[in-house]
Amino acid sequence: MRVLVVNAGSSSLKHALVEATPDTAVILTGGEERWEPPEREHGRHAAALRTALADAGGHAEAVGHRVVHGGPRFAAPVRVDDDVRAAIGSLAPLAPLHTAAALEGIDAVSELLPQLPQIACFDTGFHHTLPREAATYALPREWNERFGLRRYGFHGLNVEWCSERAAALLGREASRRLVVCHLGSGCSVNAVLDGRSHDTTMGFTPLDGVPMATRSGSIDPGLLLYLLGRGLEAEQIDDALNHHAGLLGLSGQPGGVRAVEQAAAEGDDAAVLALAVFVRGVAGAIAAMSASLAGLDALVFTAGAGEGSAALRAAIAARLPHLGIALDPGRNQDGGDGSQIGSDTAGVRTLVVHAGEEVVVGRATARLLATVS
Repeated sequence: MRVLVVNAGSSSLKHALVEATPDTAVILTGGEERWEPPEREHGRHAAALRTALADAGGHAEAVGHRVVHGGPRFAAPVRVDDDVRAAIGSLAPLAPLHTAAALEGIDAVSELLPQLPQIACFDTGFHHTLPREAATYALPREWNERFGLRRYGFHGLNVEWCSERAAALLGREASRRLVVCHLGSGCSVNAVLDGRSHDTTMGFTPLDGVPMATRSGSIDPGLLLYLLGRGLEAEQIDDALNHHAGLLGLSGQPGGVRAVEQAAAEGDDAAVLALAVFVRGVAGAIAAMSASLAGLDALVFTAGAGEGSAALRAAIAARLPHLGIALDPGRNQDGGDGSQIGSDTAGVRTLVVHAGEEVVVGRATARLLATVS
């Protein structure tokens, strides 16, 4: 089955035509459009997808969408109908950078290729195996139950892919206790035990965890109460935390890690501080995930900055020798997809794995449609 996979990210639209079965997927063609945070106007994803559909849509038999938040209802892929679309839309306040983009994609396909079945695959689905102690917030139990408050976790489609790749490259026993660092526009650090999600830095929303390109990551909740008490409106705070914080907020550089690294190399103090805050956050999260796993066998760097910045990987690893993490400088500099970049003497194996949401979504779409045909 040929599946057009649509991956609407917070600052990009990726698409790929995939030859998929329930167990395998091969990418035939693909493309990507990226834009910087100030350019995230409504309709940008739909416009980019229309171009992709003109190129590849005529060859597709189905469309699979990456959808970031599935809430408590969607633990597995599901065929999109009016009810499912409405349910996804109801979760928009929990993932505002992503849900509107996903819905733009769904609606564009419905308009231009209405005959094709559409399957929604959820980043939160992989994390439904989180142990109760990892998923539960230390809030009044009545609040948790009444409002459905829990840690959902995100980037699950790519974490699932990285777990599979680590097992294939290293063997299952050598990758039992795995930490996956998804470092892109959005960032998360994830603990995987025997192929199942065990802990993660992102929480009820994709704002939680380590600092990101434009998102704050975890901050003291008392700080938000303080700002509300000083006259800032909730909408102002929401916009700042999602669009104007993180590396952008600290450095003033809108181009993500690469731009901040360049500015830091040129001596920009704000960029130097932004990188230091980011590296500290990611390294601390890796250490926390290793504690959750009671040890660490392997570490994976993935997504745009995780795959593309040898300097960032080196800076993070330099903070973690006590965990047995040490990189080989030459291997790290060369590190392509599937590369083992760790030192021969390191106790922890370290890999670079290119993000593979398209493969996971393609297989899941073929699998679901095979069961209902």
